[in-house]
Amino acid sequence: MRIVTPSEVATQTQNKYLGVLVAAKFAKFVNEFPRDRSVDLEQKLTTRALDELVRARLKYRLVRRRRQEV
Repeated sequence: MRIVTPSEVATQTQNKYLGVLVAAKFAKFVNEFPRDRSVDLEQKLTTRALDELVRARLKYRLVRRRRQEV
């Protein structure tokens, strides 16, 4: 099992915290897809998402948050 370090995540994103958030969103997105139950997953979805992020296979973009007018 490969261990992904915070410095590896930080090289692909602005910082390690953003990298973890991007990987978590991607893992949640992948989890929503129906999958074949006969296939046993060898890795957890979050581990796969971090691996995809570190290998630069995962593209993302930041969206500015809208301010609510009162």
